[in-house]
Amino acid sequence: MPSFQNKKALVTGATRGIGRATTLSLLAEGAQVYGLFGGNQEAAEALAAEVKGLGYDDKFFLQALDVSDFKAVSAFFTELEADWDTLDILVNSAGIRRDAVVPMLKEEDWRRVLDVNLSGCFNTSKAALPLMLKQKYGRIIFITSPMGHLGFPGQANYAASKAGQIGLMKSLSKEVAKRRITVNCVSPGFIDTDFLAGLAEEQLKQYKKMVPTGRFGTAAEVADAVLFLAGDKAAYINGAVLEITGGL
Repeated sequence: MPSFQNKKALVTGATRGIGRATTLSLLAEGAQVYGLFGGNQEAAEALAAEVKGLGYDDKFFLQALDVSDFKAVSAFFTELEADWDTLDILVNSAGIRRDAVVPMLKEEDWRRVLDVNLSGCFNTSKAALPLMLKQKYGRIIFITSPMGHLGFPGQANYAASKAGQIGLMKSLSKEVAKRRITVNCVSPGFIDTDFLAGLAEEQLKQYKKMVPTGRFGTAAEVADAVLFLAGDKAAYINGAVLEITGGL
């Protein structure tokens, strides 16, 4: 029997990169999955078509939602509770970058990255917890980044948002642990997704040299780590940051 049979999961940023790989892996393991995406309709349609081709479309639901909008997230979860009643797994994978060195960083770009990457995790976690608390079970996973403690030039907003995710996770994990709800982070390093697209070839070579294993990771490898933390065998892992970095 698939390991997530009859489990209900919600994945943000579900149509691209790590979120997409996680969505497909959960479906393959028997879960019902509600995917949220920020607005890339082409990516959403492509994922829906792939899911249908794999025969999982009866277990898959997809909706556009800005996770930084607290009221919109709250309204969505009110509707979700009417349909599902409970929620077992929340994977916060939605994330954006708007890079610039601090003297050139626009205030709106600073705020937008924090709003999506960090406040989005707060909004969805706060809304999901009532569903988990009433069944005294749940798994919440944030997709963070080593940039939260390493920092990169031109990524102050992104690094701050990722460091904030870890702080949020650490506090929340202590608040809900007695209700059999775990909260953890998966921290991918250089992963071959859209986040690396558009970088100069020379820059990609320099990044690859930084990785002891000599290669970039795949979204599927990160999804494997997410599914482990989302499963019953990870019941005693709480408040942890699992790095998927090739030794970065």
